[in-house]
Amino acid sequence: MATLLLARHGETTWNRAGRIQGWAPVSLTERGRAQADALAHHVADTYEVDRLVSSDIERAQETARPVARELGVEPVLDSAWRERDVGSLQGLEFDELTDRYPQYSLAAVGAPAARERPPSGESLVEVRRRVLNAREGLADSLATDETVLVVSHGAPIRLSLGEVKGLDVVEAMLSQPLDNGGICELEVELRNDGDEPSVHVVAENETRFLTT
Repeated sequence: MATLLLARHGETTWNRAGRIQGWAPVSLTERGRAQADALAHHVADTYEVDRLVSSDIERAQETARPVARELGVEPVLDSAWRERDVGSLQGLEFDELTDRYPQYSLAAVGAPAARERPPSGESLVEVRRRVLNAREGLADSLATDETVLVVSHGAPIRLSLGEVKGLDVVEAMLSQPLDNGGICELEVELRNDGDEPSVHVVAENETRFLTT
């Protein structure tokens, strides 16, 4: 079995302010940096990580740096693991989005909201396709007993876990809590007959080791 670890970046200033980040180059807070350090120590103590992949957005890179130092592994940046591009909605507060643009609210509208594309952005359906392609490519590249850690964002991780568990986009986004600095473990069963690897969720949103 191979292991795929998905970790969410540490807390940012916009997380704390309740603002929609998208691809904005937002920095971690002091708490977010502590979460990244705790994540690094936990991963080093718990796993034998062979490869480190990170979204190329700043907050993910900032989270990956202490992990890379602790593991002695150089991170590979991959834009496929970016957060959703929210286009012109970037920077809005979540409450403001719900009030002004209810068509994007999964809780209020359901499936149509998952297909709604913000101006200059992408829909959640498009994000899901992008992330699943990235995960499948990574799974195909895994060697037996290899462990890969990906530092990413809330939506990509939720959508990836949701696909494994058979959830639609709305369920995947609304029913899976994922803390800043949380880590999820997936077991990848490799096959030799040309079929796609089988992926199973082992643990999700592991945060008990992190600073609060």
